[in-house]
Amino acid sequence: MNPRQLQQMAQQMQRQMQQIQEELGNTSVEGSSGGGAITVTMNGHREILALTIAPDVVDPEDVEMLQDLILAAVSDATKKAQALAEDRMGPLMGGMKGMPGLF
Repeated sequence: MNPRQLQQMAQQMQRQMQQIQEELGNTSVEGSSGGGAITVTMNGHREILALTIAPDVVDPEDVEMLQDLILAAVSDATKKAQALAEDRMGPLMGGMKGMPGLF
């Protein structure tokens, strides 16, 4: 592969990466815990967009349970956002294996 082809391939991959990053920012995933009592909406960049708490899980006598539920919902959403990013970037990263000197 000559240097010009390599440069064109790198530019194409950069454009694809920018497009994927934009898509990830515009795509939402939801994580939940407590049977849906806590719901976290996150984008593909793992930025929290919304947090919903069912009123019946708010118990001033058991704040620790509420904290645990929130952490579990955030963790669930984070895992889903990570899987989304890996799914979207997988084909692009697979294409990089064919570029000599990168891997």
